[in-house]
Amino acid sequence: MPRSIKLSDELITAATATGKALHRSPPRQIEYWARIGKIAEENPDLSLGLVRDILISQEEAAAGDVTDYEFG
Repeated sequence: MPRSIKLSDELITAATATGKALHRSPPRQIEYWARIGKIAEENPDLSLGLVRDILISQEEAAAGDVTDYEFG
């Protein structure tokens, strides 16, 4: 069941601008920021870059874009 929540105009404006640059709708951009924030709080030792790379690799795997990794 969808719920409405009140967000600041500042957050919506920032999400609109950033989302446009990254081809995301404002709600999707806010969801992305929330997801990154949640992961960062749960894993404070991980860098933002590593969190972003993990999210990208999960989406690539879900899309079937996987290859074997060669060590060494």
